[in-house]
Amino acid sequence: MNDLKIQKTPGWSMIEVDKVMYTFLAGVKQDDKIVVEAYEKLKEIMLRLRLEGGYAPEVGKVLYDIEEEEKEDSISSHSEKLAVAFGIGRLCKGKKIRVVKNLRICRDCHVMMKLISDVYNVEIVVRDRSRFHSFKDGFCSCRDYW
Repeated sequence: MNDLKIQKTPGWSMIEVDKVMYTFLAGVKQDDKIVVEAYEKLKEIMLRLRLEGGYAPEVGKVLYDIEEEEKEDSISSHSEKLAVAFGIGRLCKGKKIRVVKNLRICRDCHVMMKLISDVYNVEIVVRDRSRFHSFKDGFCSCRDYW
């Protein structure tokens, strides 16, 4: 890809909180206060999901030639996870979390959204490139077909 000067479209997700749109980029650790807040909340969520939901990152699909721990970090910084974490931290309890994403949601993010909807008792709607996914009570409206 480098030789042909082809660039991959970076993954981004958007969420609206209090009538303000926030955009998160996959894998970009900015010093922005909002992004730092999202990463901190995401760490908290992932710990709770590991303890209560049995979450384990699906690193088998990561194609990079890197160590397992780095693969976990790579997967954990997907933009939709950051957007949902930010939404959980900022939105009132009982509010629906709505996220728009420019790429398709990956398997790991899909599994994590189902767990978040169950453990945090929240409804999450993710619009990816192909379809809407409505996560509620640990299930997705796509019935795990995407």
